Amino acid sequence: MDYVSPKEVAGTMMSAAISKSSLQVRDLLIRGSMSGALLGISVTLAYLAAAQTKLSMAGALVFPVGFIIIIILGMELVTGSFSLVPLAWLEGKITASVMLKNLFWVFVGNLIGSMLFAFLFWSASSETGTLPTMGPIDQMLVAAAEKKTTGYAVHGFAGLFSAFVKAVLCNWMVCMGVVMAMTSKSTSGKILAAGIPIFIFFALGYEHAVVNMFVIPAGMLFGAKVSFAEWWLDNQLIVTLGNIVGGLLFTGMAVYYTHGKPENQVSTPIL
Repeated sequence: MDYVSPKEVAGTMMSAAISKSSLQVRDLLIRGSMSGALLGISVTLAYLAAAQTKLSMAGALVFPVGFIIIIILGMELVTGSFSLVPLAWLEGKITASVMLKNLFWVFVGNLIGSMLFAFLFWSASSETGTLPTMGPIDQMLVAAAEKKTTGYAVHGFAGLFSAFVKAVLCNWMVCMGVVMAMTSKSTSGKILAAGIPIFIFFALGYEHAVVNMFVIPAGMLFGAKVSFAEWWLDNQLIVTLGNIVGGLLFTGMAVYYTHGKPENQVSTPIL
């Protein structure tokens, strides 16, 4: 059968966590950079769909394509790793230093890819800043960058806490996409299973750290009134923390510890 049971998925989650932890820095950077760029491409496609149809839901319907490519090609997305790699550490299969090294380099790779695509998209869309007017996608990026930073900060603690909660809810869904892709052995099954939670998070406007690695710098390139400090202090760091909580607590640990049977897992030496 194409369907994989939750018990089997729990075992796959641990196997994936150990496999990810063993990757070399080169591979983490390459796969992470690809993932960051692919999510940036997905955002621009979603904004295009929303601009053309005047329906934000249309954008949410097409946004999952980048995430699906990441899943199918086995790329590295730090938000997905938040739900898996710490499980291997919690179960004593890897050390804390291995876990932190993995998450750090995937984060860096995602950031490199996201910012690179932001620059490439700005260069193509504005002809390297020479066009006098912005297109609809460019305008949406500027608005989104300001809303995601100064839009929260203006409300003080309440605004920043809102960003944190949206990040928790976001990665709950994103990591559900990672885990649900493991419930199918076929490409078509993985596409459908992974795409559903991603559609949910984007449609509801939640906060995703890697998406913001593209949206905010791209908005800044197009003229958003956002400083580097505001990007990181009013959004990126807070959202990353919320993504860790949502992905690990509400997906990784929740699914693994209700379906996984540690005594049935293959013993793997600490790396």
